[in-house]
Amino acid sequence: MDLKLIVIFALMAVVIHAPVSNAKPISLVERCWCRSTINTVPQRSIRELKFLHTPNCPFQVIAKLKNNKEVCINPETKWLQQYLRNAVNRMKKAQQQQN
Repeated sequence: MDLKLIVIFALMAVVIHAPVSNAKPISLVERCWCRSTINTVPQRSIRELKFLHTPNCPFQVIAKLKNNKEVCINPETKWLQQYLRNAVNRMKKAQQQQN
């Protein structure tokens, strides 16, 4: 009985005096924003698009809708691909006009 009590006190002392770490668990650090994506979102209902590219996750597109709901859109969606091409072309034209 005394040996069990000594072991319990020893374990409690180790736990109490263990160094505190500010690191987040790996599962929270490496978590992707979009776990699933949808293919169909009415373009008129989109208020804002966010593009995320993190080291451990694929390219992610998050749409904020007019009802303040956020959904993840499949980046391979045809209209989204065309939107991105148009945006890149506009940026290239703007750069050419500045030079």
